[in-house]
Amino acid sequence: MPSRLRALPLLALLAAAACDETPKIDPKDRAEGLYIKGNAEYLHGDFEQALASFAEMKQIVPNDPRLPAAVGEVYLSMGKYEEAFTEFQAALLLDPKRSTTWSRIGFIQAQTGKDAEAESSLRKALGLYPKDFNALEQLGEIHLRRGEKEQAVRHFMLAAEVCPDKLKPEYLLKAVELLQQDNRHADALLLLQKSAEQGVRTPEVLSALGDEQVRAGKMEEAVASYREAAMKAPKDPALWELVGQIYASQGKTADALAAFRESLKVKERALIHVAIAQLHLKQEDRKAAEEELGKALETVSASDVRELVELSDLLVTFGRKPDALKILANLAAEPDNAKNVDLQLRTARLARELKDTALVKATCARVAGHDGGGPTSCP
Repeated sequence: MPSRLRALPLLALLAAAACDETPKIDPKDRAEGLYIKGNAEYLHGDFEQALASFAEMKQIVPNDPRLPAAVGEVYLSMGKYEEAFTEFQAALLLDPKRSTTWSRIGFIQAQTGKDAEAESSLRKALGLYPKDFNALEQLGEIHLRRGEKEQAVRHFMLAAEVCPDKLKPEYLLKAVELLQQDNRHADALLLLQKSAEQGVRTPEVLSALGDEQVRAGKMEEAVASYREAAMKAPKDPALWELVGQIYASQGKTADALAAFRESLKVKERALIHVAIAQLHLKQEDRKAAEEELGKALETVSASDVRELVELSDLLVTFGRKPDALKILANLAAEPDNAKNVDLQLRTARLARELKDTALVKATCARVAGHDGGGPTSCP
C-alpha cells in the first residue's frame, strides 16, 4: 500500500481523538462566571435564579468572602429579613469593616422594630463611610419615628447631599414635608431654593418650590417654577392650571387663557373650561363663556368633588340653579362626602333658596352629625 494511503487512517484517528476532547474550564473561572450571572439575575429581579447561581458557586468556592453579602442582598430584596440578617452577619465575620454590611444590618433591625440596635449599626456604617446615604436616610426614619423632626430633617438632607442625583429629590422632599408640617415654610422655601440652584430641578421639586413661593407672595417666581415644572412634566395638566390661576389672580387674562389652554392640550378637564368661562364672563363675553360651560358639562368627572362644585357655581352664575342643585344634592348624598360640612352647607343654602325643604332637612341632619354645632349652623 502506498505510504500516502497508509497515512489516511492515522490522520482520521487523530482527528477523531481531537473531536472527543472537551475543553476544560478552570473551577475558579466557572465560579466567577456564576457570581457575575447571579448578580445580573439579581439586578433583573430574578431572585430565585440568582440564589440558585450563588448556591452553585458556593459548591465550587465555599469560602468566597463575597457570597454571604451577595446572598443577603437577594434575600433583602425579597423581604426575607431573617435570612438576609443571617447572611449579613456571616459577611461581617469575613469583613467587619465593610460599611455596606453594617448599613444593611441596621436597615433590617430598623424594619423589625429594633431601633436602638439599628442606630448603633448605622452609626458604625457611617463611621466607616460617612457618605453612606442609605444609612443616613435610615437614621432619619428612626428619628422621625421618635418624633425628633429636627434630626430627621438633618439626616434626610445629609443623605440628599451625598446620594446619586436621581435620589436627591426624594430625600429633599422628605425634609421639606417635615418642615411644612411644623409650619416652617420659610425654611422649606430656603431649602428648595438652594437645592434648585444646585441643580435639583425635577418637576416635583419645582412644584413644591412654586407652592412655597405662592405662600410667600412671590408670584412671578412661582410662575417661573410652575412653568419649568410643566415643561419637564408634559403629561401633568395641573401645573399649567397653577400658572393660569396665578395669571388670573393678577388680572392677566390673556396669559391666563394661554396657560389654561396649555393645560387642556394635556387633558380635557371641566375644571379648566369653568376657569376659562369665568375669565370670559369678566370680559363680558357671555357667548364665549356659554361655549366653555357646554364643554365643561361634556367633560365633567362624576368623581371629582372640586370640579363638580365649581361647575355648580358656574351654573348658578348662568341662572341654572336647579341644575346646580342636582349636582350638589347628588354629591352631598354620597357617603364619602357626609363629613364634608362645607359641601353640605352649600347644598342646604341653595336648597333653601329653591324651597326644597326635604333636601334642607337632609343636609342639615348630616351637618348636625359631624360639625358638633347642631342644626342651628344650617340655613
